[in-house]
Amino acid sequence: MENPFVLRPYESAELFCDRERETRDIIDDLQNGIHVTLISPRRYGKTGLVYHVFDELAKKRRSMTLCYCDIYSADNLEDFVKLLSESIVSTVKAEPTLKKFFSFFSGIRPLVSYAPVSGSPQVSITYQNDGQKLSTLKSIFDFLGSQKKTFVIAFDEFQIIRNFKGVNMEALLRTYIQPLKNVRFVFCGSQKHIMTDMFVNEKSPFYESTHVVYLDKIQPDIYGAFIRKLFGMGSRRIDDDALEFILEWTRCHTFYVQYLCHRLFRDAGKKITLSDVRLSCAEILREGMNGFLERRNLLTDKQWQFLKAVAKEGSVAQPTAGSFLNKYKLGTAAAVKRIVTSLVEKELLLETLSLKGKNYCVYNVFLSRWLESV
Repeated sequence: MENPFVLRPYESAELFCDRERETRDIIDDLQNGIHVTLISPRRYGKTGLVYHVFDELAKKRRSMTLCYCDIYSADNLEDFVKLLSESIVSTVKAEPTLKKFFSFFSGIRPLVSYAPVSGSPQVSITYQNDGQKLSTLKSIFDFLGSQKKTFVIAFDEFQIIRNFKGVNMEALLRTYIQPLKNVRFVFCGSQKHIMTDMFVNEKSPFYESTHVVYLDKIQPDIYGAFIRKLFGMGSRRIDDDALEFILEWTRCHTFYVQYLCHRLFRDAGKKITLSDVRLSCAEILREGMNGFLERRNLLTDKQWQFLKAVAKEGSVAQPTAGSFLNKYKLGTAAAVKRIVTSLVEKELLLETLSLKGKNYCVYNVFLSRWLESV
């Protein structure tokens, strides 16, 4: 059979692990007219969850039009309009509706072409001035509001709009979104501090306008049962100690679990042992070494030294504590505080928050495991 440990964001409900509560809550919100903010670190399965929600909604509510828009590559308002337009064209497809969509664009003539390999739509718009960019964005939301069907628009990596120059995208989008009665929005983001500020800070335009959902790791017992089931689908059996090692070594971080299990399903035999898992782990780190060293070149010596220290600890709750600084000869608390801020911004260090306080670990699990040995 085809490898069930898919590395794409989503394949089917059968190959999707857990997230039952989050799926139920998000669907309930969207069906009841509530916008959702979904926040999680990268590669926790955030995008997969959105597609899973869409899959379930498509079964329950065929009258809903479901549109996913990844804006990670957007640098400005013009990029945002292009990506959103392409997502709508890709979703709607029906010629009469597409004609109506572009009829809302006042004073401009968008050109639509299709990528030769993927077949995905590409929208090209030429503007005479910045005012046309603003009016075109408004036209898109006017079109959405004119439809009889309910639309669900999911923006992925939504925090990127904070980087747009010359326009307050949060205030602008809030103005256009607020009057819409038939459109629900899912705002997804991986930079927790920015997303939280956008939706929880009372000074931000989107303050308390959505239900905020924080996505955490899948519990080991649930993930373990899922892994065993998927190996069983391919007539493979995994030893208990091998399964335990997978969950511990990947720290139950969704992407790294899927990646390691994908390789084991591909390379190991019908019975997967601890030695099989250790061999695959070693191969993954060997293959990734060049990429790890490239990251080294992007950091100062002190930053690299700090990242290595965190990796050797596994996680650190108090990075400026004297015992930690002295153990790894990291310098002063003030200097380390600046390093932490920088590495979190570069998404090399993952900051998590619990009732016990903040905790830090190396964001990339494979990099962390490699750093442990150097």
